[in-house]
Amino acid sequence: TRQPFLYRGMDSRGKMKGDTIAAISTAYGEAGIGVIRISGEEARDIALRVFVPAAKERAAHKEGPSASLIPRYMHYGHICDPLDGRVLDEALCVYMPGPHSYTGEDVVEIQCHSSLMSLREILALLLRCGAEPAERGEFTKRAFLNGRLDLAQAEAVMDLISARSSAGYGLALSQMQGSLSSRISAIRAELLEELVSMSVNMDYPDEDIEEVMYDDLRKRLSAINDELLELLASAEEGKIMREGVKIALIGRPNVGKSSLLNRFLREERSIVTDIPGTTRDTVEESASLRGISVSFVDTAGIRHSEDRVEMLGIERSKAAMDSADLVLLILDGSSEPGPEDEELLSLCRGRRRIIVINKSDAGLVTEPENGLYDGSPAAVISASTGDGMEELEDAIEGVLLGEDFRRSEDVLLSNTRHIELVRRAQGEIAQAVEQTELAAALDFIEINVHAAFDLLGEITGETAGDEIINEVFARFCLGK
Repeated sequence: TRQPFLYRGMDSRGKMKGDTIAAISTAYGEAGIGVIRISGEEARDIALRVFVPAAKERAAHKEGPSASLIPRYMHYGHICDPLDGRVLDEALCVYMPGPHSYTGEDVVEIQCHSSLMSLREILALLLRCGAEPAERGEFTKRAFLNGRLDLAQAEAVMDLISARSSAGYGLALSQMQGSLSSRISAIRAELLEELVSMSVNMDYPDEDIEEVMYDDLRKRLSAINDELLELLASAEEGKIMREGVKIALIGRPNVGKSSLLNRFLREERSIVTDIPGTTRDTVEESASLRGISVSFVDTAGIRHSEDRVEMLGIERSKAAMDSADLVLLILDGSSEPGPEDEELLSLCRGRRRIIVINKSDAGLVTEPENGLYDGSPAAVISASTGDGMEELEDAIEGVLLGEDFRRSEDVLLSNTRHIELVRRAQGEIAQAVEQTELAAALDFIEINVHAAFDLLGEITGETAGDEIINEVFARFCLGK
């Protein structure tokens, strides 16, 4: 069994060495082109075994069928089986020599028609000619091991691929370009300075400088603690931008839940009638709201019912409310709140919620200042005309992200692994600050500071072990 690339050795130049790998890098399905990527020392040679430049191009560059590939030049030709000369597909081929490539190694990309048969046949031919099948995320893993990007940037690559909203895309792009890595590296540099300072004091105890140092050390560690707390404060917002949120539309029958869902989606997705109980089951649809990926759940109207099918729908509505990040409790603004509305208000009390008073176009009776709302944010709208929708979106954005939500240029924590590491590092620094206040021995303080230094290093991969690195890249798709 081929060993994971992480355990392969180094070549004589101190670079990572290993098998030349190949994989399909585009998603399966009908599209304009498909891309197959090859990376490794033999990438160019393997490509030349199967790629035959067109006759006109060979004449223009005075090349034979297998003479050379001009670096970073798009060659036109055909993929041919070297055994029998059979043409597999028309293709473009580009060669990017290392270290100035995505992986830091020699890379060749073949662009052909995206037929599944074409891609599979070409990949099989490359494997017969000496390439090895790439593991999940192995191209990006090689980029990491060759110093092209750090572990946080590598994880951002996957976030960029899977981004479902403009906010998530912007955050992933910023992290891929090194915004989070730079912030973490700066904090680690401060910690390293403190470790060096403490080491000097421990190595030269007769200099009698510890009393002077404790006060300064406490101030510097407190400042680092504040930096980590600031990062942690961004975690909820970062996760919302990265993963999106679920919003449940709750209310009694015929208050306009389905109409509001259609308004958010800007299409007629849910059936809308004047008959109470039209929606019998939850309907879940995704949309982008102010750049955030939102999964809206239109639920069955909650009321007392003897209909078994409707009762099942009501139970699912309650389950959707329990799992939602935010509840929009919709009331009929053309009438006073009734017992069922009061029961719903009580049912979702204590949750993040916004009271949505619908049907403002029919004449408003229910007022947003009603004492039943317990100070919850309220918005008056008409789902049928769209009036008040901008104000409702403002309220949703404010509840989810807070009034002082951050912008794309801010550094946000969004990855669960990163959040947990920063949380643990902050705990170590907080303990170190307490130790300085008690004038504890520097050896004990150094243990906490060193632990925080190592924990933050796991984010960028500088102190991450093989198991962590392999686990990160195992989550990647093939071909990336």
